[in-house]
Amino acid sequence: MHRSTHHVRRVPAIGAAVALAAGTLVALAPTAQAAAGATLPFTSVEAESATGNGTRIGPDYTQGTLASEASGRQAVRLTSGQRVEFTVPRASNAVNVSYSVPDGQSGTLDVYVNGTRLARTLPVTSKYSYVDTGWIAGSRTHHFFDDARLLLGQNVQAGDKVAFASTGTQVTVDVADFEQVAGPATQPAGSVSVVSKGADPGGNGDSTQAFRDAIAAARGGTVWIPPGDYRITSSLSGVQNVTLQGAGGWYSVVHTSRFIDQSSSAGNVHIKDFAVVGEVTERVDSSPDNFVNGSLGPGSSVSGMWIQHLKVGLWLTGNNDNLVVENSRILDTTADGLNLNGNARGVRVRNNFLRNQGDDSLAMWSLYAPDTGSSVENNTVSQPNLANGIAVYGGTDITVRNNLVSDTNALGSGIAISNQKFADPFSPLAGTITVAGNTLVRTGAVNPNWNHPMGALRVDSYDSAIDATVDITDTTITDSPYSAFEFVSGGGQGHPVRNVDVTGATVRNTGTVVVQAEAPGAATFRDVTATQVGAAGVYNCPYPSGSFSLTDGGGNSGWSSTWADCSTWPKPGQGTPVPDPGRNLAKGRPATATGSQDVYTPGKAVDGDAGTYWESSNNAFPQSWTVDLGSSFAVRRLVLKLPPSAAWGARTQTVTVLGSTDGSNFGTVAGSQGYRFDPATGNTATVSLPATTNLRYLRLTVSGNTGWPAGQLSEVEAYLGS
Repeated sequence: MHRSTHHVRRVPAIGAAVALAAGTLVALAPTAQAAAGATLPFTSVEAESATGNGTRIGPDYTQGTLASEASGRQAVRLTSGQRVEFTVPRASNAVNVSYSVPDGQSGTLDVYVNGTRLARTLPVTSKYSYVDTGWIAGSRTHHFFDDARLLLGQNVQAGDKVAFASTGTQVTVDVADFEQVAGPATQPAGSVSVVSKGADPGGNGDSTQAFRDAIAAARGGTVWIPPGDYRITSSLSGVQNVTLQGAGGWYSVVHTSRFIDQSSSAGNVHIKDFAVVGEVTERVDSSPDNFVNGSLGPGSSVSGMWIQHLKVGLWLTGNNDNLVVENSRILDTTADGLNLNGNARGVRVRNNFLRNQGDDSLAMWSLYAPDTGSSVENNTVSQPNLANGIAVYGGTDITVRNNLVSDTNALGSGIAISNQKFADPFSPLAGTITVAGNTLVRTGAVNPNWNHPMGALRVDSYDSAIDATVDITDTTITDSPYSAFEFVSGGGQGHPVRNVDVTGATVRNTGTVVVQAEAPGAATFRDVTATQVGAAGVYNCPYPSGSFSLTDGGGNSGWSSTWADCSTWPKPGQGTPVPDPGRNLAKGRPATATGSQDVYTPGKAVDGDAGTYWESSNNAFPQSWTVDLGSSFAVRRLVLKLPPSAAWGARTQTVTVLGSTDGSNFGTVAGSQGYRFDPATGNTATVSLPATTNLRYLRLTVSGNTGWPAGQLSEVEAYLGS
């Protein structure tokens, strides 16, 4: 869902446990409780837990960095000839790899099994990555990773070795999913094969009409999609009372960016066991570049699907009563994985795996009519990089149960329960909203447009008061970079959050606070246990006024303290990893100056674009430019830039570097010195800082410029590494 970004302000769990052993993420079921997350046919192994001679990046939570979008916020970078070798965790004959290559590049990875190179290689490309989001100050580009899969052509056993080696292109490997894929299914009796209607399984011919003819011929029966690659050039419509079935998601592959697009259907549509892979490379909200756009009709189902490289997996409007979406994979979409866009009754979304969405991975949005009596249960969500893992925007009697969500990024909580309407007519939350047995790992992020922290689990009275009953039970929150539970009125109007009950939560290693209360209202907490809290137990600062009442229902421990200063945000503590030494600490940070000329404002020097620049007031030396890095850092190197165009003649600027930890008391870090800028050598200058430097606020005072009577800087970059 395209979201508004405005904001007013600056394990064992009771329900489930998550095992992170040897870099392998699996869900474990405690006694008499369902495990959080989906039961998956594969086991994922993190690259940082593998062996090899690549370079480990991260951990890093800073939006816009490669590691921040990786699973576990870490990955392994391979240059030509380098490899990463995984120990196979289970019997397998196939692997899917999450990776990233630099923008504009493509290549291959050589694949080795127990030291022997396979004839087949794994293609890698940046084609589906690097989606532009210029409206987000802290993350103007996102969606860095992609997935590529390979049938190994042989069986491997637990303990065997599978390695991937770069053949020239730099490749960052994030995670490998090892799977034992069953052989292709056989054609059901009485079904109509698309090949019999002229479809080309070689992928050369246009199979659109063949699919339409098979659907028409099989009405009330089954359309069979044999193993092969099929190309569809326009969407299907009028799909009702039919089953579309393939030989399995690894075998029957339909290549199209628009599979079904229809506003209504009589229903009884069942789609299962094949892949739909698109060619969507950017997000265009006016284009229905989705696997399903609109309605499948009542009593329909989607099962066993592999959905990849589309804008949205399923954007569901109209009548989808009692729809079941299960046992499917939705990967690498530029927007939502699934969005129930109003009027969904009795829908069940269960046991699915979603990775690398460009918006909410799973969402219910009650536009035009309320989503009612529907649920999101036992799904595994990883790396939504522009919104929430699971979001409920309005609706009546909704359940979010036993899901595992990890590694949210910009603008994203693990779970959001919200009255943000986006458009009218909207149906706010009503009845009972049940949020039970969920596990959230490294979830919560920052709204970078307002530098506002978002909790792992957020209850948001954005556009209207929350009067529904919100029951949050048996929750595990681990390694949130900011808060665990957030209560906020995100539209800035101070609508109250009421009728919230939080029972049975385990919170470990939260970066700032356990409870972040920014709206008037009330909540009751029972049996909420916290350890390794980064700053304080509670931040209780409703905006713009009012009070938030926290009722202690008993059994709470580890979070009794309160943050005392409502004028400042708590700083992340243990929940924030050490930054990557190669990260530019100044990029996207707030900047000010003693003066600026016309549109050449201070922020232009930290916007990541060397073509834009800050220019001070003219003929008024000395002039100062200051950036707040957000926290104190041992900065060792600055890179100062001017636009690289030859139109900028060579010049020398006289600069003094100052630093401060509080923004008030500045000391000289590097004395006044002339720095030469010459477009023939890139128009950059490097400033080395003393080994004792520790600063949060970096100030550059310019007292002379041989090329113009003002201070000029197009980029100021600050690094930990010398």
